[in-house]
Amino acid sequence: VTHVGKLQGKLMLTVGEVDTNVDPSSTLQVVDALLKADKDFEFYIVPNGGHGVGESAYLKRKRVEFFERWLGE
Repeated sequence: VTHVGKLQGKLMLTVGEVDTNVDPSSTLQVVDALLKADKDFEFYIVPNGGHGVGESAYLKRKRVEFFERWLGE
């Protein structure tokens, strides 16, 4: 959060609403800092999602789309 203004490149964040391993509020603190720093990013929060929600079919597809968009197919 402290150095978010120094980030460069493309960024995609995901979090499950009920993640018991990484408190979703931590991710939201990063999102808040990114907004305050006027940084572009993509963010997906999954209702009722736990830790590992990034391996869901939806977020796997979104991750592939993100990399294809920014790194080429």
